[in-house]
Amino acid sequence: MNGGGEFDFIERVRRRELARSVQEKHTSLVTRHSSLLKGIGDDAAVLRPRAGFDLIITTDLLVEGVDFRLEKGWTSPRDLGHRALAVSLSDAAAMGARPRFCLLSVGVPRALWRGRFLDEFYEGVRALADVHGVRIIGGDTSRTPGGVVIDSIVLGEVRRGRALARGGARAGDQIFVTGALGGAAGGLKMLESGAVRTSRGRAGRGLLLRQRRPEPRVEWGALLSEKGLATSLIDLSDGLSSDLAHVCRESGVGARVEAASLPVDPLLARAGVGADEALRLALDGGEDFELLFTADPRRASRLPREVGGVPVTRVGEVTGERSKVRLVRDGRATLLKPGGFEHFRRDA
Repeated sequence: MNGGGEFDFIERVRRRELARSVQEKHTSLVTRHSSLLKGIGDDAAVLRPRAGFDLIITTDLLVEGVDFRLEKGWTSPRDLGHRALAVSLSDAAAMGARPRFCLLSVGVPRALWRGRFLDEFYEGVRALADVHGVRIIGGDTSRTPGGVVIDSIVLGEVRRGRALARGGARAGDQIFVTGALGGAAGGLKMLESGAVRTSRGRAGRGLLLRQRRPEPRVEWGALLSEKGLATSLIDLSDGLSSDLAHVCRESGVGARVEAASLPVDPLLARAGVGADEALRLALDGGEDFELLFTADPRRASRLPREVGGVPVTRVGEVTGERSKVRLVRDGRATLLKPGGFEHFRRDA
């Protein structure tokens, strides 16, 4: 429980991070943070970019009531901490970078400050940071008049000139996605309908986990960059229909996607979701945080079937039909319009 003030809380976080840095010297999980000269505790961290690497920086803003809810049954403080870091780690992975450092700023109302919310939130952050060898090097806390606001910043490293972007796809490239699609949206649908209170099956729990604790595909992103296997890369945060449209627009190309090839999350069918609805969730649902990438056919054969237990699936090909994405289902091609979430969209 936060019995002290803001500075007392920051000091506890600082001590924990210092303890972790000492432990890292005696473990095989060390990520060789030779570029960190001074971490958490001062007005700013001090980094020295490593020779031969480019630095990537990404940030995500999460707002209560828009990006998450805290009422009973939706998420826990620990799950929220996991998610806050995961979304930024996914952005780093989508550039082909290995994440190294994070800064987290959190604004909370007074009622949450007095409880265990922040301690449990940071436990979730640290647990995921440990998995990927990421160090917490700073951030801030503040009081808000209303809900919780979180700003997550991640810094990563990528070999010089190897960062992957959305604008490199070329006509004839093949399109791939990692993992499975639609599960996170299925979990969100359960939460919104209140089905979480009645669904106790393994499939339902799995869908909720996909929504509450997304797993960033860091190893896939790093492999694609380090091995030079992808021509473009993006993470599926807004939904395949929207994110593939981003790639096509930035690359000046089009795309053709085979509905039958999409790796729709099998948990959806096990939870009783119909085939049409499952396909819609896979295309438009978002928040799966899988990676979508394009690859030259000559290099696509070098792709491993899976990395860290996460498979990859070919779902289509890049075309020369600028900014046109077509979905092929039962032999019929139709225009696939972006249907994912967008802030400030009129019908959002």
